[in-house]
Amino acid sequence: MPIEILQTHKLLASCEQALAERYAVHKLHEAPDRDALIADLAQRVRGIAGGNVDAALMDRLPKLEIIANFGVGYDSIDTRAARARDIRVTNTPNVLNDAMAEITMGLMIALARRIPQADQFVRQGKWLSGSFPLQSELNGKTVGILGLGRIGKEIAGRCQAMRMRVIYHGRHRQELEPFVYYSSLVDMARDSDWLVLVAPGGRSTEKIVSRQVLEALGPAGRVVNMGRGSLVDEAAMVEMLISGKLGGAALDVFENEPQVPEALFGLDNVVLSPHQGSATHQTRQQMGALVVKNLEAHFAREPLPSAVV
Repeated sequence: MPIEILQTHKLLASCEQALAERYAVHKLHEAPDRDALIADLAQRVRGIAGGNVDAALMDRLPKLEIIANFGVGYDSIDTRAARARDIRVTNTPNVLNDAMAEITMGLMIALARRIPQADQFVRQGKWLSGSFPLQSELNGKTVGILGLGRIGKEIAGRCQAMRMRVIYHGRHRQELEPFVYYSSLVDMARDSDWLVLVAPGGRSTEKIVSRQVLEALGPAGRVVNMGRGSLVDEAAMVEMLISGKLGGAALDVFENEPQVPEALFGLDNVVLSPHQGSATHQTRQQMGALVVKNLEAHFAREPLPSAVV
């Protein structure tokens, strides 16, 4: 009999096809009665493909052995509960580093040069009446990176290519990195022109970018959030963007996405993106393939390519 797995949300078509070729897949997100499906599968499901897995769902699946998350962030999975139940958890790191770094730089340039506004300036025929206002450059600016992990390092390298000075804050100093380390996020924000957020979500980082941090960044500073909306005190950020106490923001993630604060829509000092950091064909294909590889490795009793727990 094929191994039975539970798919908790829609995945890339190529990933779903690969899963279907190897396993008996039950799609929780398509079930008319989710509770009934879980009850029926309780003694048979050995793996989960996807996220959004809490302790209660784990308890309803006593045969569950592995949760293969689609994405590098796994804050939608209760890893503490998984560890207590001896359930393995994997994610899909590295394959999305370049895509994330590219869009980060794209959003930074779009905000610095007001590219969305310049596009509208041309489309609306305003160029016929005069030139677009002068804007700023990344060259010569200091960028503070919150979360110098795999993605953070790729962003740092690209920032250096733009002739920016890189500094960083994290839980620990990384002795082999050439960038200046700040133990205080407030101090780093005070010394930064740009604050780039690529830290993971979760309780330990919730609203780590507080009003105090944003005030330290100041009216000339700009924040770029590529991590999770929960990292920022969103209400304070919106208020400060409106009042001019914060210079600008480029945001790919939001606290209650896809709900975005309407107050941001009318602001000229923001660039908004629909959580598309890793949303390229090649990256998502690789992420889906890694989900499948982790499941295959587990059921073959081989080392997991990208274990979290």
